[in-house]
Amino acid sequence: MKKKGGRKILGFMVKEEKEENRGSVEFQLFSFTNKIRRLASHLELHKKDFSSERGLRILLGKRRRLLAYLAKKNRVRYKKLISQLNIREQ
Repeated sequence: MKKKGGRKILGFMVKEEKEENRGSVEFQLFSFTNKIRRLASHLELHKKDFSSERGLRILLGKRRRLLAYLAKKNRVRYKKLISQLNIREQ
C-alpha cells in the first residue's frame, strides 16, 4: 500500500482508474472499507452515536454480501482483494 496525503491508496486504485471503474466490485469494496474504517474510528470517540452505529452495520452487511458474491464468482480476485484490503484473516 502506498500513502498519499495521509490516505492509504492501493496499487490498483489510482486516480485515473477511479473514474472508469466506479461500478466494479473491487472499487465498491474499496469504498465500503474506507467508509467502515472511518465510521469505526468515529465510534471509538462517540460511543453513544447510535445512528452512526446503525449506518456502520448497514455498510458491514453490504460489504459482506458483496464479498460473498465475489467469492462465488471469482475466487482468485476475492483472495487478492481481501489480502490487499487486509479485511479478513486467511
